[in-house]
Amino acid sequence: MIIRFIVVFVALVMGHSASAQKKVEVRPYTIATTVKKYKKDYPFIKPIEPLVSESIIAEQDIVYKTTETSNLKLDIYRPKISSEEKCPAVLLIHGGGWISGSKENQRIMAQHLAENGFVAITASYRLSREAPYPAGVIDLKDALRWMKLNAEKYHVDTKKIAVLGTSAGAQLATLVGVTPNSEIYNEKDEKISSEVQAIVNIDGITSFIHPDAEESEIAGLWLGGLRNENPKNWKEASPLEYVDKNTPPALFINSSMPRFHAGRDDMIKILEENNIYSEVHTLEGSPHSFWLLEPWFQPTLDYTVSFLNKVFK
Repeated sequence: MIIRFIVVFVALVMGHSASAQKKVEVRPYTIATTVKKYKKDYPFIKPIEPLVSESIIAEQDIVYKTTETSNLKLDIYRPKISSEEKCPAVLLIHGGGWISGSKENQRIMAQHLAENGFVAITASYRLSREAPYPAGVIDLKDALRWMKLNAEKYHVDTKKIAVLGTSAGAQLATLVGVTPNSEIYNEKDEKISSEVQAIVNIDGITSFIHPDAEESEIAGLWLGGLRNENPKNWKEASPLEYVDKNTPPALFINSSMPRFHAGRDDMIKILEENNIYSEVHTLEGSPHSFWLLEPWFQPTLDYTVSFLNKVFK
């Protein structure tokens, strides 16, 4: 599973679907819990630390969308610049198996991106216990539209926007990146485009239905049933199904755990066939959630900044 979970209840009533038979309790997914999880096997690791810098401006908990169940918020980290300047921007999407995690997990990466000249926005989105797929996808597309609508206020260059995600957030980032203005997500009448110019996938699958994919109950909670119960959603939510000549450049930063690379090589092959730039970096010996840990955060940041500067040059 993308995150650790404990099965606490098994339904006794026969005839229920497999996904309905299990109720899962999810442990908090934070930097601290990640360090605790991996410390025994990787005794040298350290948690990443917040960046204290006078060169960036932070604005937190801005409501970008109101739903029937919650006010969705985002945080903005941007460089101090002159009033005329515009900066490339990055929407950062947290992971947590579509059921846990928070935008605060992306705060430190956003701070560092801001120090490197990007407007970095971390957004919350509806998780599976609040609303199943495709709610979270639609939320993130609305976050992109909010960024463009408020571009002048926050000095965003709307022609240089990337979407970055980690783990489940990487699957979401890639899906958002390959489905701009999609009828599937009811965007055909939207006046503001959800198109982005780059994708950063940090250890997230690009397909739920690829032979290498190993997702099961946690994904099933989000997708409305297990793969055999709801094949439509499992295929529809797979970014690989949409990769074509219009896909933006993509960066993949991966752990040493192959299961989180499902579909990546097939996506790269399609990009290469269409002369679309891509990069792949594997951090040897690293566990999943490496981006919340040192010594792997710094190379993750360096690869990301280098790629975005190259794409947005």
